[in-house]
Amino acid sequence: MFEGQPKGLWALALANTGERFGYYTMLAVFLLYLQANFGYEAGLASGIYSTFLMMVYFLPIIGGVAADKFGFGKMVTTGIIIMFVGYLLLSVPLGGDLFAALVMGAALILVSLGTGLFKGNLQVMVGRLYDYPEFSNKRDAGFSLFYMAINIGAMFAPTAAIEIMNWSQTNLGVSEADSYHFAFAVACVSLVVSILIYYFTAPTYRHVLAGEKKSSGKKEEHAVQELSESETKERIVCLLLVFAVVIFFWMAFHQNGNTLTLFARDYTQTTSEGMQSMAFDVTNLVACIFIVYALFSIFQSKTAKGKGIGAGILLLAVIFLGYKYSTLEGVVDVKAPIFQQFNPCYVVALTPVSVALFSWLNRKGKEPKSPVKIGLGMIVAAAAFCLMIAGSTGLLNPIDQADAIAAGETPERVSANLLITTYLVLTFAELLLSPIGISFVSKVAPPKYAGLMMGLWFGATAIGNQLVMIPGLLWGANVSLPAIWGTLAGICLLSALFIFSIIKKLNKVS
Repeated sequence: MFEGQPKGLWALALANTGERFGYYTMLAVFLLYLQANFGYEAGLASGIYSTFLMMVYFLPIIGGVAADKFGFGKMVTTGIIIMFVGYLLLSVPLGGDLFAALVMGAALILVSLGTGLFKGNLQVMVGRLYDYPEFSNKRDAGFSLFYMAINIGAMFAPTAAIEIMNWSQTNLGVSEADSYHFAFAVACVSLVVSILIYYFTAPTYRHVLAGEKKSSGKKEEHAVQELSESETKERIVCLLLVFAVVIFFWMAFHQNGNTLTLFARDYTQTTSEGMQSMAFDVTNLVACIFIVYALFSIFQSKTAKGKGIGAGILLLAVIFLGYKYSTLEGVVDVKAPIFQQFNPCYVVALTPVSVALFSWLNRKGKEPKSPVKIGLGMIVAAAAFCLMIAGSTGLLNPIDQADAIAAGETPERVSANLLITTYLVLTFAELLLSPIGISFVSKVAPPKYAGLMMGLWFGATAIGNQLVMIPGLLWGANVSLPAIWGTLAGICLLSALFIFSIIKKLNKVS
C-alpha cells in the first residue's frame, strides 16, 4: 500500500494535513466557544455549528466550477489565503456583543469559502497524479493514504486546542471565553505551515498543473464509455438514491462536534486514572498506531529487513507504553473536546486493516459490492447510537443536568469508556461508507455528468451537516437522552432498510 506512490502524493497530503489540523483544532472547541463566549443556548449553538459544516461541504461545488475556469493550483492557493483571513478574525478576542457576533459570522463565511476552494481542488490534483500509466493501479491505495493524512492532522487537533487554552489561562490569565481565540490562532499558524509545504514541494506535483490555462474550458479528449439514455437515467437515479441515504449518515456521524461533545461535557466523568487515563494522551494513541503498522510490516513484508524493522518498531512502541503505564500517578483531567481525537486515531489505525480485509475477501471472490457496504455502514452507525442509549438510560434530561451542575450539585456521570467505544463503532461505519461512497460515485456516474454527480455527493454531505442541528434542538428542548440517541439510531436503521430494499437495483449498476 505504501510502495510505488508518486512523490507528489506526500507533498499534497502533508499540505492537506496542515490545513486539516487547523480546521479540526477550531472545530473541536467551536460549539463550546459559542456557548461560553456568546451565551447561546444549545439549540442556537447547534444551528450555527451545523450551518457552518453545511457551508464547508457545499462550497466545494463552487470551488470546482471556479477551478475549471481559473485553474486548480490557483484556487488552492487562493483558498488557503482566504481561510487564513477567516481564522485570523476568529483569533481576535472581541467579546460577546453584536459586533463580535457579526465578525464571527464573516470569519465563518471566509473559512467556508476558503475551504471550498481548497478541499475538492487539492483532491483533484491528487487524482491527476494517477493519470499516468505507471501509477494508475495505485489510485485506491493513494487515496487511502491521503485520507489517513487528513486524520493524522485531526487526531492531534483536540489536544492542541486544549493545551493552548490551558496555557493561555495559566500563563496569561485570560478568561475561559477568551482562551478559545488562542485555539483559533493555532489554525492560522497551521495554514502558514500548509502553504509553505505546498510551495516548497511544488516540483513534485507541478506537472499535473501544466497547461491548465490552455486547457481550461475545453473538454478532455479521453475515451469514455458511451451509455444509452436509459442507462444514463438509471445510473443517475441510483446515485440520487444513495445520496439520500448519505445525508442521514453525516447527520448522525457529525454529532461528534455537537451532541456527543455536549454529552462529554455534561455527562461524562471529568477525570480518569489508571489504564483508561492513557487513552487521553495522544502520544499513547500514536504508539498504538505504530504497533498496528509494525504488525502489518512483520506479516506482509517480503524481506527479512522489512520484518526486522517492523519488529524493532513494535518493540519500541511496547516499551514506550510500558514506561508510560509504570509512571502513571494520580488522575488526569478530561476535557470535552479531547474525545474528538479518537475517531481520527481509529481511522489512521484501522484503514490498513480495512484495506487488507477487503483485499482478502476480493481474492476469495466474496467482497461485498459498494451498495452492500454502504448499507452495512448505516447498520453499524445505528449500533453506535444504540450503545449510547444503553449508556444514557436513567440519566437526567439535558436541561435538568445543566441546572444541577450550575447549582453545584454532582449529578450522575458515566465512564469515558462509553464515548471511547461509541467513537470506535462510528469509525467502523465511516470506513464502510465514506471512501466506499466516493468510489461508488466515481464508478457509476455517467461520464458526461461525472463532475455534477461528485458535486452532488458534496451537496448531500452538506445537507446532512445542516441536519446535524436537529439533535441539538432536541437537546435544547430537554428531550430525554435515550430519545435523542434513539432518533439517530432509528434514522440510520431506516436508511439501511431502504438501501437493502433496492440493493438489486444498485448492485446492477455498480
